[in-house]
Amino acid sequence: MKVGALLTSAGINIGLCVLFWSLYSILRKQPQNVKVYFGRSISKADRRPLLERFVPSPSWIVSSLQCMEGDLLKTAGLDAVVFNRVLVFSIRIFSLAAILCVFGILPLNYFGQDMNHVLIPSASLETFTIGNVKERSRWLWVHCVVLYIISGVACFLLYLEYTHIARLRLLRLVQTNGNPSRFTVLVRGIPKSSHESFSSAVDSFFTKYHAPSYLSHLVVHKVGKVQKIVMGAKKAFRKFKHFKGTAVDQTRRSVTYQCCLCGVSSNSFQLLPIEEQERANPCVKDSNLDLSDEECAAAFVFFKTRYAALIVSEILQTSNPMKWVTSLAPEPEDMYWSNLWLPYKQLWIRRIATLLGSIVFMIIFLLPITFIQGLSQLETLQQRLPFLKGILKGKYMPQLVTGYLPSVILQIFLYTVPPMMMLFSTLEGPISHSERKKSACCKVLFFTIWNVFFFNVLSGSVLNQLNALSSPKEIPTQLAKAIPLQATFFTTYVLTSGWASLSSELMQLFGLIWNFVRKYILRKKEDSDLIFSFPYHTELPKVLLFGLLGFTCSVLAPLILPFLLIYFFLAYVVYRNQFINVYCTRYDTGGLYWPIAYNTTIFSIVLTQIICLGVFGLKKSPVAAGFTVPLIILTMLFNQYCRMRLLPLFRTFPAQVLIDMDRDDQQSGKMDGIHRRFHSAYCQSSGTDDIPLEGIKTSSTDEGRGSSSGESSCKEGADQPGSNLSHPTMKSLPVDRLRTAVRSLAFMIRLQKRGLSA
Repeated sequence: MKVGALLTSAGINIGLCVLFWSLYSILRKQPQNVKVYFGRSISKADRRPLLERFVPSPSWIVSSLQCMEGDLLKTAGLDAVVFNRVLVFSIRIFSLAAILCVFGILPLNYFGQDMNHVLIPSASLETFTIGNVKERSRWLWVHCVVLYIISGVACFLLYLEYTHIARLRLLRLVQTNGNPSRFTVLVRGIPKSSHESFSSAVDSFFTKYHAPSYLSHLVVHKVGKVQKIVMGAKKAFRKFKHFKGTAVDQTRRSVTYQCCLCGVSSNSFQLLPIEEQERANPCVKDSNLDLSDEECAAAFVFFKTRYAALIVSEILQTSNPMKWVTSLAPEPEDMYWSNLWLPYKQLWIRRIATLLGSIVFMIIFLLPITFIQGLSQLETLQQRLPFLKGILKGKYMPQLVTGYLPSVILQIFLYTVPPMMMLFSTLEGPISHSERKKSACCKVLFFTIWNVFFFNVLSGSVLNQLNALSSPKEIPTQLAKAIPLQATFFTTYVLTSGWASLSSELMQLFGLIWNFVRKYILRKKEDSDLIFSFPYHTELPKVLLFGLLGFTCSVLAPLILPFLLIYFFLAYVVYRNQFINVYCTRYDTGGLYWPIAYNTTIFSIVLTQIICLGVFGLKKSPVAAGFTVPLIILTMLFNQYCRMRLLPLFRTFPAQVLIDMDRDDQQSGKMDGIHRRFHSAYCQSSGTDDIPLEGIKTSSTDEGRGSSSGESSCKEGADQPGSNLSHPTMKSLPVDRLRTAVRSLAFMIRLQKRGLSA
């Protein structure tokens, strides 16, 4: 690839970034887009002057940079801080690498051969890589020294970040003092007995073996379709609970709605008086119906102290590891309820099936990668497809095809990866949303590193890739030969997948399009209640992949570092803005994304050292190769120390901290109040309790009803101001009918469970 092709790709992406960032600074000021760009904390629409609203401004950048880490921790949680620290680490290490490699190694690579150099735009990018250095060059020791410096500083920064995040994790444990998940153990694989129910079995087991610390339990029930209808209906109640002292029209006339597309009105249903429904269904007045749903072989067991819950969750309960399986329960907002119904014995089969599915998907993905490699090699492409020779004779067409098109096509195909991996992670049976997203993050990370990096590097054809994989001993040599050649493709990939994707993330194209369709096509006046959480499973693997590219190419092909460093600076600004304004944090892993980032970074550093060892061997420099071997050993020793010293803090909680928290709560008298919140926190029907609507009065405007409940309602509220006024948005809204329908459904469920329904 020529330098001109790289400059063409850079120019296109710079233009797109400037366009999208300018549009974002304008669109975020428009009142109709408040939900899109300020979804996390809805604020009032900007009352800016009309001209100012259509002028780009960098004020959001200043606000993003002024946000402190404590504010980010309070706003978006510890996972957001971990993601931010990964970006900070990348900025620090690649700033040092860019200074050392661009000003120290790049000139040595460029003048490594005795040759006549052409103009830089017409020069090949391979002349800026270590492949241009001649064999037995006396300047290869510079590459070895720079490799030592980058590796040493990277390990030092990793240790600082590791200790900092571990300290924040312990601080979060102390600050979430009343979190019920610390006292709760999730028990799965409860043996089924014909003599007693699951609830009785749980109570007898933990009373017998954990009597001093056992408090109570709550069995998980399988929620059916009818129960889901009840939950949905009662969620509708919640939308009206803030209408206090308003009058709801209870007329007999039909409720008509206007079609969003054609504008034709249609009758939906008839509103019946509340008295007729009460006479027809006299038993639905009981709003406290107990729905005896089908019990599952899982239960939440509550203990008196945090320490007791931790001990029970860590030990083996019986001689059969597949029965009475215990683990600390996720936080109530983090529960993935539907997977609790799965039998525990199925989980290992599901994990194997999803692993096989992921492998098959990775193999299928080789086809587009092979095609993309053909586009990056113009000479090979013209030989395979002769009819393209006439098209590629233009001045700018070869630069566009080799410099921009391959990375764009690869990025389009990569958009299919996160949804597929999220599906595989869901099928595995995780019990929490955060566990599902973390599993998807690992799968996407493995997929991108293996397909985007290794299969792109090893060869441009599937046959050569298989030949390379058939002899594992040759992989380091193959990588040493291929990475300097493929560094040009990775540079354009950083421009397309990095810079352009940041612009797309900032613009929130999906949310913007959906907001436009909802407001101007579907004619919905109210904003959507849907607010997304941050997609760690797509963004973190992308950042870690760019870190891998930065480490492996820093010494071998340093021309990528300036573009990579610009990406990390832009990502730092963009993602902080998204955390503050756009995404809503519903659940948090407690910093468990950091071990994933740490392990990937250590892998990147060791892989870089192995590749450099192979390159020094190919260049016949025994001194540089000999000094690289101790560096690999030292890095692995550092990794082992961190795994022994810091990693256990991310696997479990220290008993010392939990016991101190238990003692403080018992001495202050807070423990009883914490115990009373357990059942309500993990109750599956907590969102389906009756919503009190005492503040909403009903009034009738039907002339033919006479002196019915409508008159009595008006008389009761005659002394209250505004009792005769109907809320303009509540006109003809059947609130009482909806509550009656909920009670009727609940009554039907109870009859069905008792076997009395017809």
